[in-house]
Amino acid sequence: MTREGVLTVLGIETSCDETAAAVVRRHAGGADGLRGEILSNAVFSQIREHAPYGGVVPEIAARAHVEHLDGLIARALADAHLDFDDLDAIAATAGPGLVGGVIVGLMTAKGIALARGLPLVAVNHLEGHALTARLTDGTPFPYLLLLVSGGHSQLLVVEGVGRYRRLGTTIDDAVGEAFDKVAKLMGLGFPGGPAVERTAADGDPARFPLPRPLYGKPGCDFSFSGLKTAVRQLVEAQGELDDQLRADIAASFQATVADVLADRVRHAMEMAGLPEGARRLVVAGGVASNRTLRARLESVAAEKGFDFIVPPARLCTDNGAMIAWAGAERLALGLTDGLDVSPLARWPLDPTAQAARGAGVKA
Repeated sequence: MTREGVLTVLGIETSCDETAAAVVRRHAGGADGLRGEILSNAVFSQIREHAPYGGVVPEIAARAHVEHLDGLIARALADAHLDFDDLDAIAATAGPGLVGGVIVGLMTAKGIALARGLPLVAVNHLEGHALTARLTDGTPFPYLLLLVSGGHSQLLVVEGVGRYRRLGTTIDDAVGEAFDKVAKLMGLGFPGGPAVERTAADGDPARFPLPRPLYGKPGCDFSFSGLKTAVRQLVEAQGELDDQLRADIAASFQATVADVLADRVRHAMEMAGLPEGARRLVVAGGVASNRTLRARLESVAAEKGFDFIVPPARLCTDNGAMIAWAGAERLALGLTDGLDVSPLARWPLDPTAQAARGAGVKA
């Protein structure tokens, strides 16, 4: 029997190239206030499947989700020492993402919900990232969120569950996608983000001046397409790359990205209009794992008088715990979904925001 104020949710994540399932508990009220507890967090990474292609292949990703998801759900329940009867709901990513993969997870969750008579919560993948700081740190609303991943670069004010005010987004490519492309240009392998970070550790970040798109411009939108092109031209101009050249190019690129993110975040802090007691900067998404970028953003937060909150690296990349937690947050408000809910390739957190430009933009 569920204790009052405690919700236990199984979360399923299949939006890209991680197959994941987790069980999370949400404790509310009492002397401790909001508290999250991760009972299990099982993740199957598909890096080996996609590495030969230098990027994620949607059909391969969907097939791997089919092959591994049932076993991961069983493992998540076993690790949590629970059964389906101990759950209050099933949560699954319903978008945005590679729609073939999203369908696998959402249909599995529907089947469990129907068979076990459990509520279904269809979760926006981006909301999973957006609310992770509440799982790990009990962060109260509102706060400023920098969401940076392979498919998304956004700045939002998180005002509550389901309540997001977008201040800026990418007008072309996401920062994580730029890291992947730069890694591919230099033959560093996949995934590109960690490869560039490792290589940059031995490089000179001041050796190659690179353009900083939108730096100093009004607002807090992002653009990384031109930077990516500049790196390609630089690589081509060098001819044969030795280890030191690769390290210097990687370090110069990473430092440039840090400059751009810091500038855009400063603008967002001014635009957000957060009161004194709510001056908090949360950084989420896979790119938040980059230590150089984190250190730079932490410095900006200190400079502007903002608390700086970043979830542990394992909860920045895609995982089931963030989906379970977002499901628990929605369930606590009585927000559930019918079995006719549809998967979505695009699903903006702020549907009122002006549509972004550019072929690489994801809502």
